[in-house]
Amino acid sequence: MERHTYQTGLIGNCAFLAHINKNTNVDWLCWPRMDSSFIFGGLLDKQKGGEFSILPAHDYTSRQYYLDNTNVLCTEITTAEGKYVVTDFAPRFLQYERFFKPLMLIRKIDPVEGSPRIRVKCNPTCDYGTAPLQKLRGSSHVEFEGCDEKIRLTTNIPVSYLFEEEFFVLNDTRYMILTYGHPLEAPLISTAERFLRETIAYWRLWIKHSSIANFYQTYVIRSALTLKIHQYEDTGAIIAASTTSLPEYQDSGRNWDYRYCWLRDTYYVITALNHIGHFEEMERYFNYVTDISFSDEFRYQPLYGITGQKTLQEIILPHLAGYLGNQPVRIGNQAYEHIQNDIYGQVLISMLPLYTDHRFIFSERKDSDKWIELLLGKIERTIDEKDAGIWEFRNMANIHCYSNLFQWAGCCAAEKMARTIGHQQLVQRAIALKNKAAAHIESCYDPVRKVYTNAAGSSHLDASTLQLIMMNYLKPDSDRARDHLVALEKELKTPQGLFYRYLHADDFGKPKTTFLICAFWYVEALACVGRIDDAIREFENLLQYSNHLLLFSEDIDEKDGSQWGNFPQAYSHVGLMNAAYRIAMKLDVPIFI
Repeated sequence: MERHTYQTGLIGNCAFLAHINKNTNVDWLCWPRMDSSFIFGGLLDKQKGGEFSILPAHDYTSRQYYLDNTNVLCTEITTAEGKYVVTDFAPRFLQYERFFKPLMLIRKIDPVEGSPRIRVKCNPTCDYGTAPLQKLRGSSHVEFEGCDEKIRLTTNIPVSYLFEEEFFVLNDTRYMILTYGHPLEAPLISTAERFLRETIAYWRLWIKHSSIANFYQTYVIRSALTLKIHQYEDTGAIIAASTTSLPEYQDSGRNWDYRYCWLRDTYYVITALNHIGHFEEMERYFNYVTDISFSDEFRYQPLYGITGQKTLQEIILPHLAGYLGNQPVRIGNQAYEHIQNDIYGQVLISMLPLYTDHRFIFSERKDSDKWIELLLGKIERTIDEKDAGIWEFRNMANIHCYSNLFQWAGCCAAEKMARTIGHQQLVQRAIALKNKAAAHIESCYDPVRKVYTNAAGSSHLDASTLQLIMMNYLKPDSDRARDHLVALEKELKTPQGLFYRYLHADDFGKPKTTFLICAFWYVEALACVGRIDDAIREFENLLQYSNHLLLFSEDIDEKDGSQWGNFPQAYSHVGLMNAAYRIAMKLDVPIFI
């Protein structure tokens, strides 16, 4: 069986994300927001999803690559008639003391060899493929009407060729700028070239300002660039993935919409970016989560919309064929209704550097005591509750080890913050809650098997409990940490070095694919307990599961190494970065600052 990998690269500018296929098509692009309807959605339906392709008249081969240290993507097409390169990017750079990040996709087509004949098809759509758009001809542009705002394609390709979808000889560099709402009013060629130069310079400077150890740097850089564009900068929210309904495995029915901000996932993203010296993302996220925190509800939802909306009603779109025929296609996510009590602690830990790192002036934050008290209050009211756990079981509630671990860790963070601002009453409150959470964690310990189970009274093992070691609840040099790790790897690790989340049946039956971040957690845990050679070997083994651009999916099939699940998955790239960081720290590898 041939290994399935996703054939797209990702571009973005912290306002939108787009997937460019190796066949040059824009397979996925949602406008005006990351969670809006697709403008191009061939990923989920090749007929109803529209098309934006730049293809030759005859058979071709394709090679795709990023310009080094950027989110600028190149697709090189070779045919019998010649060769050309399509450069795709979303403009992002500093202008007038703020970041310029328009709803604008720029495509540059450069002839390289010979005289290839190409045809450009640009047919956007709206309302998930149900709204036909009217195509209007301009002197040097095509306008599409039918969405909430006008979409315009400005180009130096003869407009007749676009309207009639005719082949033409590519003998000069051609440009296409697709805009939503505000059309391009500046000169096409000079604007496209300036935006390209500025965008390349922005990304390369961003990487130069990153503190990345010399341990598989290429992979860490690509993961960092990928994570960065998953933040919706307008509000600070960080989405889990840019896609919806890519199945966990073929015909699984486990097809979910990940275009939202999970507070848990964001904790891991912030941690990974902090490790490489980027803090501006955390400060933006702090503003986003503060707006959520001071609402009148006493509990957090597991996830929110990118502007903080609470109701994310899950709807099935039966008119869409689905990725490789996988249905249902879902938008929205019912998990917003779930009870997941780990997230209060993760929010506290996410914000801890704002109070312990002197590069931040915490004394300027006037609401610090109110904010810490609010979060501790949420933990206090939920610490004894059963919940859906990290994996969002829809019909199974338990006292989950992982949930209580992060309540424990959140209270540790709150204690440090309270000491920093000199609030002794909050210190004592945090310590009391920390001890209560620890008692719940200990109720999950199985002394016969020498392992912590997934929940109190349960015999099931769960990869999320690897975090007991990584969060320093279990001292890494202790017998209990080593025994726990051995028990987990014995049951959940595959011969291929992959890791299952769990192996017991859930609401949809038994899982059939491994979860990539769990394998990276395993690497981290190995490094923590001093099994550094094992950690390096397992880390190197996992690198093979990327696609052609070093992008990782959510799930991996242990049988053939196929990529499944939403893609690229922020969680997986976080796992890689944190595992690499943990190994580098153990090896004392030099960090380039």
